[in-house]
Amino acid sequence: MSATTLSMASIRDYNVVEQFNSRLEEIRTKLLDQAMGEVLNDRVTELYQEHRRYMKAVLGTCFKKCKEDETIFDMIQSYKEDLKEKTSLQKEKSAEHLEVVSEIEDKEHHKALLFQRIEKLKKDQAKNRELIQSQNKANKDRLKKLNKCKDIFQKHLSLEIRKIQGEKLQFVFRNISHKDPDMVHTFLLQLNAENVYHIISCDPPLEKMAHLERRLQETNNFSAFLANIRREFVALHSGAKTA
Repeated sequence: MSATTLSMASIRDYNVVEQFNSRLEEIRTKLLDQAMGEVLNDRVTELYQEHRRYMKAVLGTCFKKCKEDETIFDMIQSYKEDLKEKTSLQKEKSAEHLEVVSEIEDKEHHKALLFQRIEKLKKDQAKNRELIQSQNKANKDRLKKLNKCKDIFQKHLSLEIRKIQGEKLQFVFRNISHKDPDMVHTFLLQLNAENVYHIISCDPPLEKMAHLERRLQETNNFSAFLANIRREFVALHSGAKTA
């Protein structure tokens, strides 16, 4: 039997064919694994590089974001501190404003009180001025009446009226004594701020002067008062008693 014949016989053998197919499958699998390994290695490397680039980009973005956040945080802190400072200043200004307003109100109140006092003083001064003017007018009227009566008194009663310093009037009587017509009898009279007559002195003294003074203050009848005074002076020399 030739070699060709044996080979063909061997190929036809089932076991040989099975072994051959198995061997071919192993070779194919090995080649596939080798090819797939190279492909996977390349893909993994590519994915790894891509992942590194992605992570680098992400880290850069995160770092940039952190920087921005840090800047924003610093700005926020700065704003907070600035706001705190401004709030403190505003409180101080508000306190100063309230103090100034209170001071102004006190001054306005004091000013109003001063105006009230000034108005009251003006009214009081006006009343006092009116009172003084009224008193002056009354005094002038009385002095005018006295001056009108002066000549009459001097002629009929031998009376001389002299104005003495201190708003006093001196009344000088003559022709009281028949023995000595030139002998003088005097009394000093004053009109006070309430327009009340007061006898300051009398020479010679008269026992009834206090009574005559009260009558003058009650009746304000000056002519009758002078006549009564003269009558009392005459009575001193004649010894007669007057009612």
